[in-house]
Amino acid sequence: MLSSMVHIGFGNVITMSRIVGIAVPGAAPTKRSINTAKESNMLIDMTNGRRTKAVIFLDTGHVVLSALSPETITGRLQVNKNPVISKNEIENEEA
Repeated sequence: MLSSMVHIGFGNVITMSRIVGIAVPGAAPTKRSINTAKESNMLIDMTNGRRTKAVIFLDTGHVVLSALSPETITGRLQVNKNPVISKNEIENEEA
């Protein structure tokens, strides 16, 4: 089974099917979630030293920090969810 991956910046990718939610890091509940994940070794920092703009929650309980904005990541999720099918692929399916 192939899992669709989404690029979240600086060459980092995560599996689309694992994403539960995406939040901005400024809200108090999100900050608490980050601290809790850090204490329980469930925090994955994929910012490459940049400012955190999005906090991604996974179904495994992990919390991922990204330097891309939630809007950018959501846009990439939408593109990956509804990929453009080329004319050749349509012809191959009909054959």
